[in-house]
Amino acid sequence: MTDVPNVTPAEAFEALRRDPDAELVDVRTAPELLFVGFPDLGGLGKDLHTVEWQQFPAMGVNPAFIEELRARGLGPGKKLYFLCRSGARSLAAGRLAVQAGQAAAFNVADGFEGPLDTAGHRGTNAGWKASGLPWKQR
Repeated sequence: MTDVPNVTPAEAFEALRRDPDAELVDVRTAPELLFVGFPDLGGLGKDLHTVEWQQFPAMGVNPAFIEELRARGLGPGKKLYFLCRSGARSLAAGRLAVQAGQAAAFNVADGFEGPLDTAGHRGTNAGWKASGLPWKQR
């Protein structure tokens, strides 16, 4: 299996800030983005790219994932940082992207919400939100 390096949310944000070829791809489902929230890259002058890795509601792997990336202008020359809830789906998405010719793909470790805490809640001890990075909720 193709190796995709893990980066912290802070490292991903810094790469997005300084590198014009770095792009963030959130692979969560539309309901997750709607109800949980999503990274806010407006302060960086960048757009968040959303491409479902698993399609809601059946949750099967999106057979057009690579085509959807390419349709958004996310070709092999871009540095793609993949994000999901906790880092598992984004790792799988990054691996497929590399297999499809992506030169640089990174997995945002702990994702947007991170692992469960002792109370059974996400978003408190790791991930994009817990790192204090900008995000929004609709």
